[in-house]
Amino acid sequence: MPQILYEKVQQYITSLVPSREPELRKMEEIAEKNGFPIIGPACGYYCYQLARMINARSVFELGSGYGYSTAWFAKAVKENGGGVVHHTVWDDDLSKRAQKHLSELGSADLVRFHIAEAIETLRQTPGLFDIIFNDIDKEGYPDSLPVIKEKIRPGGLLIIDNMLWHGQTLDPNDREPSTEAIRRFTRDITTDSDWIVSLAPVRDGMVVAYKK
Repeated sequence: MPQILYEKVQQYITSLVPSREPELRKMEEIAEKNGFPIIGPACGYYCYQLARMINARSVFELGSGYGYSTAWFAKAVKENGGGVVHHTVWDDDLSKRAQKHLSELGSADLVRFHIAEAIETLRQTPGLFDIIFNDIDKEGYPDSLPVIKEKIRPGGLLIIDNMLWHGQTLDPNDREPSTEAIRRFTRDITTDSDWIVSLAPVRDGMVVAYKK
């Protein structure tokens, strides 16, 4: 069997994503033009699929950028009958841009916008969530896990991005703080019997963890 090249696999996976709304395509073009790290269409569609599969009505995003992942979750929540998606960023400009994009998509009424530190906002927000999506600074991943575990309902999902970290997690000589934090998080969640965990090698790697 010939060797499968990672880049070609990613291109193929992305080619299978159905056509998107013009505003979503616009958000993708902005990211490509400016080098802004969004999760991309393959991961976005995967998040949408997972949210539809568990009939998610409440989603909390830890690190939301200008709303690309938020848009996919909001699409799912709307089709599931309504609910709320929490968008959290530090930056006022990113929040305003997200509000504009989501308004164009007709989803802004489903989204609560927070300009604040993500983990503390999650801690203070009432209720349990169907899905928590984590895309904060990588050094913050390990310490976020106990809070996340408390705030996901049984049967809910944690989705976490950048778990391959551009291949750096595979390099035993890489001791960068961000790489070590991702390794520690991976070890912590995969050895915790309260989770069922898989790593999907889509784009930069997404962990999907089911809370028992």
